[in-house]
Amino acid sequence: MKLYRFLTGPDDASFCHKVTAAINKGWHIYGSPTYAFNSATGAMQCGQAVVKDVEGVDYEPGIRLSSF
Repeated sequence: MKLYRFLTGPDDASFCHKVTAAINKGWHIYGSPTYAFNSATGAMQCGQAVVKDVEGVDYEPGIRLSSF
């Protein structure tokens, strides 16, 4: 099964650490990062899609993607 996650966070080192942690758990960058202004917080937000292939697991809507 192929898993997909979209990681988001503030434009600071914590976002880079979130993406780095995902890569080190076997996730792969998928597409280009995004960068947008969040008018609710008044801050810039980053986003990056990541994917991962997992064998022997069937997809279910309740699956916790961050546990992989």
